[in-house]
Amino acid sequence: MSSNAELFERAQRTIPGGVNSPVRAFRQVGGVPRFIERAEGAYMIDAEGRRLIDYIGSWGPMILGHAHPEVLEAVQRAATRSLSFGAPTVDEIEMAETICELMPAVEMVRLVSSGTEAGMSALRLARGFTGRDAIVKFEGCYHGHADSLLVKAGSGLLTFGNPSSGGVPADVARHTVVLEYNNVEQLEALFAERGSELACVIVEPIAGNMNFVRGDANWHRRLRELCTEHGSLLIWDEVMTGFRVALGGAQQLYGIRPDLVVMGKVIGGGMPLAAFGGRADVMRALSPLGAVYQAGTLSGNPVAVAAGMTQLRLIRAPGFHQRLGETTRRLMQGLEAAATRHGVTLRTDSEGGMFGLYFADALPRNYPDMARGNLDAFKRFFHALLDRGVYLGPSMYEAGFVSSAHDDAVIDATLQAADGAFAELARG
Repeated sequence: MSSNAELFERAQRTIPGGVNSPVRAFRQVGGVPRFIERAEGAYMIDAEGRRLIDYIGSWGPMILGHAHPEVLEAVQRAATRSLSFGAPTVDEIEMAETICELMPAVEMVRLVSSGTEAGMSALRLARGFTGRDAIVKFEGCYHGHADSLLVKAGSGLLTFGNPSSGGVPADVARHTVVLEYNNVEQLEALFAERGSELACVIVEPIAGNMNFVRGDANWHRRLRELCTEHGSLLIWDEVMTGFRVALGGAQQLYGIRPDLVVMGKVIGGGMPLAAFGGRADVMRALSPLGAVYQAGTLSGNPVAVAAGMTQLRLIRAPGFHQRLGETTRRLMQGLEAAATRHGVTLRTDSEGGMFGLYFADALPRNYPDMARGNLDAFKRFFHALLDRGVYLGPSMYEAGFVSSAHDDAVIDATLQAADGAFAELARG
């Protein structure tokens, strides 16, 4: 049996940084990544045979827990019919109908293979539909690694952005404006100055990539009003929140209808599947009906659709999201109580099966708030929990995820581990 350290050393010889997605490298928290051998329910088992309570859930998809028997059965059954056709299937229609039924703003939908693909396709569609080039995103929100979205704020309030990644041309980044999340004044100033230039605004209604940060209801309403007034499309990125914070996503919670919605994670059941959809008149601008081209060899892959449809069916059970939310709140309340017992400053927030932990004295409203959190405390807490068999995302800027497999016994074990971790922090 190879150790995690040995595997990491081996991986770095052939994989950049030893990982296939950067946050897995433990760069922010330090130490050696855990190489996972298998997973079941609320647990992952690493290469050394260590059982870990999992709060990343493959970064969101595993809302039923790992290796759910009905999802596995659906995947196995679909695989016997072939792994891919490159032609339409009845299952694709049924998934599209289900998404349109559950998501209030979605009248038509197209299936793709990843959240990045869905996000970049939605942006192209918005630009094609409006005939405009400029887009707006918010600092701390992540919508995939398409060039237009790997952009940081410019030097002035209303300036267009600068690349935040190598390989992104400045000429591409200049079409992206970056604003502060939850800042109404910046929104109004931008639309007053450049409203006729803006093809769309893309936003996570509840951010999950600067930790869990709620969009203020009044801010969301004003954003919807401004987009309508100026003919810009409002795109909600519900890759994380979709079907997880509520069955109908954040749209159900806020009562706001975006023009386009980006979805992923839960709808794939752990398989590579995502989607974008929205107003029928906008979606009809896509090829083969319209001039905006988008295609994908594996779009609507039958095995992925089988996994996703089974998961969507199971989470529609009466009371599923209520129970999931109650479990997550119990965990958050227990963590805050344990931190208080040991004199550690901690705040928490959650919705449905998604949560945030903040080593700060107030809930964050935007990226600058989040960046002021106590990173050293998070690093120490992360490793103290990991040593006790609990796996959080290895970054202060990542939200956490609870599944229906996290029963009372799992939550109790987590809180017992957290009590020891907070005691370790308090000792210095």
